[in-house]
Amino acid sequence: MRKTATLAAVALVSALALGSAVPAFAADASPSPAASHSPGTDEGSASLRLSVSSGTPGDTVGITVKAPQGSTALSVSSKALEDVRIGPAGDGTWTGTAKIARVGHGAYGVSLTGTGPDGAKLQAGDRLTVKTDTPPPAPVSSLKLSADHGRPGDRIGVTVKTAADVKSAYVSSDAFGGKVDLKNDGHGTWTGTAVVAKDVKTGYYGVHAFAGGKEFDTVKFSTQAGGGAARDVKPVTPLKPSEHKKPKGSVNTGQAPAGSLPAAPADHA
Repeated sequence: MRKTATLAAVALVSALALGSAVPAFAADASPSPAASHSPGTDEGSASLRLSVSSGTPGDTVGITVKAPQGSTALSVSSKALEDVRIGPAGDGTWTGTAKIARVGHGAYGVSLTGTGPDGAKLQAGDRLTVKTDTPPPAPVSSLKLSADHGRPGDRIGVTVKTAADVKSAYVSSDAFGGKVDLKNDGHGTWTGTAVVAKDVKTGYYGVHAFAGGKEFDTVKFSTQAGGGAARDVKPVTPLKPSEHKKPKGSVNTGQAPAGSLPAAPADHA
């Protein structure tokens, strides 16, 4: 036994001296540790495709999933989808359908999750744009009077604007003696003339505007009793500086030009 160990030592020294490879002895060899594998996201091994890129709530969307055969727990989810159903179609393909949920207008993410045959996590995604068919807001009716005040007999212009499909419009006020009918131009503009009642008293009155039989606005109108002849009351627009007229040879001071005053009587002795 000692002789065998001596021969092995001599062979080792000779090999080192000659630069040869050192042989491994089976008795002394130990297996190397096995490489460990921790599951993680399996990038590129799964895919998710929707049949459409956009739709409205209630529409049906087709779903196609590609993943390694033997994958499990495949699930497709999104805030924009409901009633999601998928099943195997063979050759690593899963297909199904879903309905677009009643969500707001906008783009939503759709995600696929699952587990590959080797235990790795599978992930993939797509996007879906939801378009809501929200009707445009109804036009807001409006009322405009040519003046917010008047005297008995004054004629006040009335303009009401509504949606084009409105069938009737009018105003009513005690200041005008009751209802004032308006004429439609066919495009949602109603016009007419209200006359301040002869027996109206000084004070404030409400002018009630109606469109399609429903009241939509009330404005305040003031009156002054004891008016004269009927007159059209129109909004007062101030003059622009360029519209002021200057008397010739004088300065626009707001006073009468020189020489326009009557001459003083002469003193008689």
